[in-house]
Amino acid sequence: MSGKTAILGKIRGSLGADRDDETRRRTVAERIASPPVGIIPARGQLPLEDRIALFRAMAEKYNATTDRIDTLDRLPAAVGEFLRAHNLPAVLRMGADPRLAEAPWSSENTLEIRHGASDGLDLVGISHAFGGIAETGTLALLSGADNPVTISFLPEQHIVVVAADAIGGDLETVFARLRAANGKATMPRTLNFITGPSRSADIEQKLLLGAHGPKALHIIVVG
Repeated sequence: MSGKTAILGKIRGSLGADRDDETRRRTVAERIASPPVGIIPARGQLPLEDRIALFRAMAEKYNATTDRIDTLDRLPAAVGEFLRAHNLPAVLRMGADPRLAEAPWSSENTLEIRHGASDGLDLVGISHAFGGIAETGTLALLSGADNPVTISFLPEQHIVVVAADAIGGDLETVFARLRAANGKATMPRTLNFITGPSRSADIEQKLLLGAHGPKALHIIVVG
């Protein structure tokens, strides 16, 4: 008997549940097929432009910086401007995201693009978010080769690109879009929600940025 089987067996025993209880099995299947919708806060239920404005305001409240560009063609220049403004080297770690690959990086000829997961020695990384949550200024990033999780956590500076129309009002909208994109039975290995740069106030209740991840988060809204 595996450890998993033993643990599940104890849970069934404590609940008085039969392994072959067809009623419970059907209840679970129905819930997965039609997940219930909870109460959705009205705060993020706004027209697109107002939603984007709220998203940026909330992200900046939590120590992120934000920018907005019309198209991906402007992305290399926007990244270059950010790096120069913060006296950062023009070296960027990037995964294999096809949306980022569309940007004309060669137009910003001072930039050096390094591809693949971060080894912990990169100062700046760039990712593309699956979506954003307006009511909290939160980004939703999916794991995988397109946007390696190491880029989200290891570089000191994290630049995240998010499409304007991917910014929903609430958390529930992001989950609904993920189900629609991947199917209900298929999820990424991890789904990371990021609100502002890494921070902690555990020690003497003093806010420390970069406690266990990037100490700076810059968000670029496209569209």
